Amino acid sequence: MDEPSATEPERDREDAGESVIATRGLTKRYRGGQLAVDGLDLTVPAGSVFGFLGPNGSGKTTTIRMLMGLIEPTSGAARVLGRPMPRSSRAVLPHVGALIEGPALYGFLCGRDNLLRYDAADPTADPRTRRARVATALDRVGLTAAAGKKAKAYSLGMKQRLGLAAALLQPRRLLVLDEPTNGLDPQGMREIRSLVRELASDGTTVFLSSHLLDEIEQVCTHAAVMAQGRLITQGSVADLAAGVRGRLVVTTPDTGDAARVLKEQGAADVVVTDDRVTAEPPDRDLAEVNAALVTAGVRVRGFGVERASLEDAFVALTGEGFDVAG
Repeated sequence: MDEPSATEPERDREDAGESVIATRGLTKRYRGGQLAVDGLDLTVPAGSVFGFLGPNGSGKTTTIRMLMGLIEPTSGAARVLGRPMPRSSRAVLPHVGALIEGPALYGFLCGRDNLLRYDAADPTADPRTRRARVATALDRVGLTAAAGKKAKAYSLGMKQRLGLAAALLQPRRLLVLDEPTNGLDPQGMREIRSLVRELASDGTTVFLSSHLLDEIEQVCTHAAVMAQGRLITQGSVADLAAGVRGRLVVTTPDTGDAARVLKEQGAADVVVTDDRVTAEPPDRDLAEVNAALVTAGVRVRGFGVERASLEDAFVALTGEGFDVAG
């Protein structure tokens, strides 16, 4: 039997700023003992663009599959739109658009007919306005010109766009996107990021999984960092980066001497590129470091600390870089 839809008080609490996704101790252990997700406590504020960040194998997709009711957690709890999952899947999922692990498409059908199939499978969709909704969704993801082309002839990026269009056929309170710019060229990435911002401005909460740090930093208001199945940190993107010291940058034609002086002054991870020397700032007054450079005869043409990026924060938090190839 179908569960009733969310009650008005539940909607009011969500709209007042409560979490759209909340997990407590969410854990998934596969047969054989592999711990894919370990005690996850995650909070996604309503109205946010939430970046779910981590290298491949960190547990992101497993978490999303649990949130969407596709797999059962081993232990712990998850609530989506104020309802427990997977128990309330039939009540929750009509309000959620999702693109997970790439879209499942009928290769022998054109893009437009794929979306017509998707829409016809939705019991809440009004068949009288189906073609108009499909046309609007195709236009939003830039596929109008390719709507009549068979999906098997689509590039990976075009398939991603079509999957996103399927998620946008109906108004959604939550949009869950797993690596949405996978396979897109730089222009396509910019267009999808712009679309995500537009959806958020319309009031849709967007939960965006990615291994691309700059993608999260450009488009997200909040983020969580995963590593080896565990949550490392979560919060606003600005706060995550603000918690890490930026890098000291010295612009000079005398890079060799500058690097030597910085090391003598206690700077770590000194890197020389062209006419710039960057380093982790030492724990001392930077005015003294600048004076030491000048005293040593280094011609300083620029001196300052660059704001820390989300990548800096990730490396500081996890002690590792990112596998950005896959």
